[in-house]
Parts: sequence; C-alpha cells; structure tokens
Amino acid sequence: MPKSTKKKVVITYGTYDMLHVGHLNLLRRAKELGDYLIVGVTSEDYDRSRGKLNVHQSTDQRVEAVKKLDFVDEVIVEKHKFQKESDVVKYDVDVFAIGDDWVGKFDYLKPYCKVVYIPRTEGISSTQLRAKKLHTINVGIVGTGRIAHRFASEAKHVSSLELTAVMSRNLTHVEEFINKHDILYGFQDFSELLIGSNVDAVYIATPHETHFKYAKQALLAGKHVLCEKPISLEPNQLKELIDIALAKKLVLLEAVKTAFFPGFEKLLSEIKKGKIGDVIEVRASFSKLISDKNQREWSSAHGGAVTELATYPLLLAQKILGESKCRSFHSIIENDVDGYTTIIQEYDRGLSLSSVGIGAKTEGSAIIAGTKGYIYVPAPWWLTKEYFIRYENASMEKRYQFELDGDGLRYEISEFVTLRNLCTPTN
Repeated sequence: MPKSTKKKVVITYGTYDMLHVGHLNLLRRAKELGDYLIVGVTSEDYDRSRGKLNVHQSTDQRVEAVKKLDFVDEVIVEKHKFQKESDVVKYDVDVFAIGDDWVGKFDYLKPYCKVVYIPRTEGISSTQLRAKKLHTINVGIVGTGRIAHRFASEAKHVSSLELTAVMSRNLTHVEEFINKHDILYGFQDFSELLIGSNVDAVYIATPHETHFKYAKQALLAGKHVLCEKPISLEPNQLKELIDIALAKKLVLLEAVKTAFFPGFEKLLSEIKKGKIGDVIEVRASFSKLISDKNQREWSSAHGGAVTELATYPLLLAQKILGESKCRSFHSIIENDVDGYTTIIQEYDRGLSLSSVGIGAKTEGSAIIAGTKGYIYVPAPWWLTKEYFIRYENASMEKRYQFELDGDGLRYEISEFVTLRNLCTPTN
C-alpha cells in the first residue's frame, strides 16, 4: 500500500485502572493525532515488576473497559518495559503519544516515529479514585531502628496508607523519627499509641523477643498487625496470636518481603506449572557477616543465625515442598550462639537444605532440582531479580529478569493494605 494512502497509526500505553475522565481525555487527544489508535494496557505482572502497586482492577477488566471506547481501534497488552520499541516497529506506528508527566522519557522512540506528550487532565487520577474507594489505613510504627526507617520511606509509595504515629522507649529517637518522616504522633508507651493516635494497624520492628507481647496487645485492641520476622520465638505463642486474629477478623502478617516480590511469585508459578517436573530438592543459603560480637544477633538469649536469617530459605522450601516430616539442625556454635547452621528437612518425596550464617560467609544462591530440569537463582536469591530454568539440553535454557523498586518493602506493605481491605474487624 502506498505511504500516502496508509492510515496514520497512533499508539499509547497506560494502566487505565478505574477508567476515568482523565483517561478518556488523553485517549481522545491521542486519537486526534491520527486515524487508527492502538492502546497498550499494562499487565498485572508488569505493573508489579515496576513497583506499581494497589492497581484495583485486573488486566482483563482494564482491557475490556478500554475496548468499549468507540474511538479506540485496537487494544494490546504490555508485558515488559522493552515492548514499546518493538510494538512501534511491528504496527508501523506514526505517532507515539503519552501523558506529559513523562516528558523526555520516551524520546528514544523518535528515530522510529513522532513522539507527542499530551497534557494531563488537572485534578483527577486513578490514585485519587482508589483513595476514595478504599479507606485509608492509619499505621503506627513500633520501633525506630534501621528497618523502621526503611519501612517509613517505602510506605510513601503505597496508596491508601498513612503513617500516623511512632513509638520507642527512647524519646530522642522518637523525636528524630517524626521529624525525618513527617509523622504526627510520637509515644514512649505502646498503650498510649494504641489509644491516643487513632491507628488502624501497627508495624512492629522491635527486637525478636518483644514481638509477641506487642502483637498480642495490638490484636486485643482491635488493630491489624504487620510484624517483622519472626513473629514469635515459640510455636504456642504464634498459635495464640493466630487464634486472636481469626476470632477478631484481623490481619496478622509476617514481614518476609521475599514472599511478595514479583520474581518470587513468578518462580513459584513456573514450578507449579511443572516446568522442571517434580521437585526433589530445594537448596538455599543466606548469610551476613556480623563481626561485632556485641551486636544483638550474637546475644545468646535471642540471637544466632537461625533466629536472624532462617525465615528466608525456610520460606522457599515451604512454598515449594510444603510441611516437612522431620528436620535436623547442624550448627557451628560460638559462645552458645549458632554462627552457622544448615537445616535439613525431609518430605514425602524430597529434601531441603537451608544454610544460614552470621559468623561465616557463603554464596547466597538457590537451586531447585526437579525431575525434568532445575532452577538456578543467583545471589541474592531472596530478591529474586533473576533466575534461570535449565535442562539436560543446554540450548533450552530460559532466563527471567525482574525489576524491583526501592528495597522491596513496598510489596509487603501493599499486600498488608490489600488484606486489611478484605477484613471486617470485630470487637
């Protein structure tokens, strides 16, 4: 077909969650730039991989909503960040259009087509609509250590959540925390935080031995709980917390960030689909050298490699192989503290080996062995930014890569908010 008779093709991309007048205005303006409008709707996996959390509607719902617009000619799904360039070539695009909050970000497409940045509609966004639809959750932070500071920074990237208060026995630390993170209330007493700050939930980031006490008090007060791992050091205490949460219809979530990463979820999905056959072994390691023996991790009462780090490799083993039949611990002990431990677990048909260390360093990778092939996750496997599926035939190898925004805490925070919105607490 001669170029002169070719339709002028325009392409644009977006999430289009809770389709609103701002979306409609942008899409109409995009259509006015040509004759044929193609709209790329982001997939759920892609949204999560780029840190876009709390998207209210599924990919299918968003695609259907856009398809119903009479000025949209074709709808495609955007699955990864490199797709735009190939789509522009594939569909012989003349104009790439996008909102002006992205000015300059897509100039790399100019060698292929014209790039136009369209002004957004003032005063409306999907974030605002989600905030109206979902009640904001007011969260109080218990503790002012490093992880608490990271949590406060990451929480700003999750909608429908407001950091309301912080508590620590050290008033100076409280004052520094509220000034740094612009938090309204600061307390030295946990009971005062629960009563005096109108919080709906608490995030517990205190030493391990205090988790049970704070979590129980919060649940009994009708507050949802996100607690750093381990929630409890005793099985009977954990059961007690679970029973209270169930009875009161409250969220009790352990803050193991790996469980909520896009790459980790995709890895589990591949295994479930049988990509490597039946899994017979899960082998994973996690170590960090702590040379200062005065640190909390070397405390004989509540320290050690298992207490500090075992949650992560045990999470991987449990998610893949389920509950074990028996387990054994093999440790290198120093001053009554395990500086390095390998945990061997046996299952109906399989094994797991989980190695953790604070006094010795090892490769932080993971290998999942199956009857058809295996998955290799390079260090640090617990971030799951990349993994390989390998077979007897080396040419069949597949590589998967994922983006991880921030340090990853926003993914677990988002899951906590989502679960809370599904709960109706009882007094």
